[in-house]
Amino acid sequence: MKVSSRVIAMPRKRNPPSRGSASNSGGKPDVISCARSCICLVILPQLSVVGEADNFPASTAFNSRQSYGVGHNGAVMTRHGIRRMLSCFVPGALLFLSPIMLSSAATLDELKQLEIICYVPSYLPQGLRLQNVEVTYDEIQQNEDQNHPLPLYSIQYGNGWNATFTIESAREGIGDRNIMADEENAEETEIKSPFGPMDLIYRPKGKDGRKAEIIANWVNDPNMNNERSKGPDSHPVLGRFHGFSATGITVAEFTKIIQSLHPIGGDKTHTSTLTASAPAAGKPALKIHPKVFNMIDCWISDSESPVTTEINLNAVEKNGNQFNEDGLKEDGEWLSYSVSDTGGFMRYRVLEAKGNHYKIEYQENGGGTLTTASTIEFEIDKRHIRRNGSPMTIRVLRVSSYTQK
Repeated sequence: MKVSSRVIAMPRKRNPPSRGSASNSGGKPDVISCARSCICLVILPQLSVVGEADNFPASTAFNSRQSYGVGHNGAVMTRHGIRRMLSCFVPGALLFLSPIMLSSAATLDELKQLEIICYVPSYLPQGLRLQNVEVTYDEIQQNEDQNHPLPLYSIQYGNGWNATFTIESAREGIGDRNIMADEENAEETEIKSPFGPMDLIYRPKGKDGRKAEIIANWVNDPNMNNERSKGPDSHPVLGRFHGFSATGITVAEFTKIIQSLHPIGGDKTHTSTLTASAPAAGKPALKIHPKVFNMIDCWISDSESPVTTEINLNAVEKNGNQFNEDGLKEDGEWLSYSVSDTGGFMRYRVLEAKGNHYKIEYQENGGGTLTTASTIEFEIDKRHIRRNGSPMTIRVLRVSSYTQK
């Protein structure tokens, strides 16, 4: 299938914000446009100081397309004329700047008041400033609380030219983001993030240099993990998917932004064993549900293992009903899962780790006196498949060695 015919399911955004009404000036420069032009000339040198990524918005006044120093009849203005114009509009520039900055700051404050988790970076490359913040609301289904709003948020940072970093959120109805129209010129990689391993796609190829486009696949926040564990038919209320993309920056800069992400309201974070636990000193981070290794072992009454040699880790992370986190706990170097109905357990510990290759010891007890053990080696890799006719990239666990003790 040609790339152009692929269908990507994108998050639903309800009630898009108004873009404003059309100008009534009939193509002539109006007072506000002229004033915005002057504001740029007066205040642009004053904004060279780099501030916090969370609270240093770039005024939307910088987006004016007016030509500086040229009158509406095409005649070039003299230096004296420009000075006179500036002297007239300096007070006006200050008046225009103040409400614009307060408006952007108030919008960020508004995100802090939302009950969902909203992520912001603490690091931004030089020149990137806050440009836009939007809060919209998702459609409430018939079987959901009609009096409980379902907010979504999006944030855009930019330098006013070609560099941007964008954050967007979705509640459901998402698809694979790691797809680009110019697939032959695109390249994929995986980076470490606060959410675990994160898949990226970018163009042009090569890890060095600024990229025309960088897209990260959707990630779940802890609220989403908790709510999806209640059952496959449950609709998330507080949980959200979060997507990150950029233009005009390097992969290294994008990675640094991602690793600086944190909830804008620090008191709203929820700890998830698989998504937020820190590895013990000297031990590599491996966040896989022990039930995955149960699928590799055969039943006690059988003899042939491994049964499953490749497992879709994307599905494991999203299927909170089958891979419930309620019984998970860390016990020293072991990650253990308690089986409540039998009193047994499944657990594993990392023996060796190098790059994407792991060697673990897996133990399982069915509730009696017998505990079985095996040593499993595997790689975590990416694979391209088609689901419902659309291409997607998944993370897979691929078994390379199995030894039963």
